[in-house]
Amino acid sequence: MKPRVPHRFPILSYHTRFHNHTHKSFTSFIKNFPKPQPPSSVNGANGNSKGDSSYLLPGATVATILMLGALHARRMYDDKKIEKRQEKGIEVEFQPDVKASFMSFLPLRSISRCWGQLTSMEIPAWLRPHVYKAWARAFHSNLEEAALPLDKYTSLREFFVRALKEGSRPIDTDPQCLVSPVDGKILRFGELKGAGAMIEQVKGFSYPVFSLLGASSLLPTTAHGNVQEETSESIKPTEKSKKSWWRVSLASPKVWDPTSSCPKKGLFYCVIYLKPGDYNRIHSPADWNILVRRHFSGHLYPVNERATRTIRNLYIENERVVLEGVWQEGFMALAAVGATNIGSIELFIEPELQTNKPIKKSLNSEPPEERVYDCEGVGKVLKKGDELGAFNMGSTVVLVFQAPISKLLHEGDSSQEFNFNVKCGDRIKVGEALGRWHSS
Repeated sequence: MKPRVPHRFPILSYHTRFHNHTHKSFTSFIKNFPKPQPPSSVNGANGNSKGDSSYLLPGATVATILMLGALHARRMYDDKKIEKRQEKGIEVEFQPDVKASFMSFLPLRSISRCWGQLTSMEIPAWLRPHVYKAWARAFHSNLEEAALPLDKYTSLREFFVRALKEGSRPIDTDPQCLVSPVDGKILRFGELKGAGAMIEQVKGFSYPVFSLLGASSLLPTTAHGNVQEETSESIKPTEKSKKSWWRVSLASPKVWDPTSSCPKKGLFYCVIYLKPGDYNRIHSPADWNILVRRHFSGHLYPVNERATRTIRNLYIENERVVLEGVWQEGFMALAAVGATNIGSIELFIEPELQTNKPIKKSLNSEPPEERVYDCEGVGKVLKKGDELGAFNMGSTVVLVFQAPISKLLHEGDSSQEFNFNVKCGDRIKVGEALGRWHSS
């Protein structure tokens, strides 16, 4: 006999009615919930495109800050390890890294251009102080030195190249003193000797100074002797550069005097690294006349301390702008080296110069673009401390210059007259003395 099944199950019926009632209540609640309205535009119109785009910039800014924070954390970790080794008296040596070789396959120039476009985007006024203060905390920037209130810098790029309050960087006025052109850390310095003079990148690896400045450099190849004779014998510049060089030597004896009271000259170099949080403008290290500018369209590898220990010929592989000229003691050159996200190097003395441009030729085979500054035979005249240019976010400056050394006291013994005032690892600011010398 089949069991009798009731047509209705009271419990199931009750559960179904309760579920339907709950679903209707929840649906009604969702429909009545206030929906976020897109913000109105400046002129009061409400449009979906305008409303959605208003969230784009803050989102991109937050993503940028997070990316930079991650990079900064990694850099701090690496720097901490180096500091511990240096505290133990262990000097870091050059060690090629397999990972570094793969960087040549990355589109670092395109990435840097994208970074430039991102940092040029306008930030809402209410958000600017928060973004810049976050940057300052991450990279130890001193915001009290900024010439303008934070909300006046419309983009990150403007903030990077900001000017400082007057008097923030006093310039050492000693005429027998060479000052630092940038804020940064002293990586290397020394004297260049011999025809194949080498600049030390890091212990265990060096590179030729002519590779940094260019084959047509006006660099004297002999450290001692009459400057005029060295120039005529050792330098092979282009015809235009040569003409300008000799016009300066003849028309401006105050700048280039073959009968100088200090005939003995030494050739020196100094490498200064700027961190992302440093003041990014470049100043003139002395009173000098800039005669030639060369632009090398190279790679854009990082130039942090880890990169200097792992990438060969880092500074001569990277894009750079080289300025050459003369000062009271002879030859002087300043090389502003670009890096990843710092492909844009600005020259205030030549605003039309554009760096990190898309190129079709091979980077290694492309000759440098050269311009001779020839204003009545004296080039661009700058005073010590004058603003010269700017990086978009820290990088490296290499200074190569002649300075006096005293006459031979005994055979095989000489007293170096120019002396550096710094040590490797020292922090230095614009206008502070790199070195001094005494009158003979």
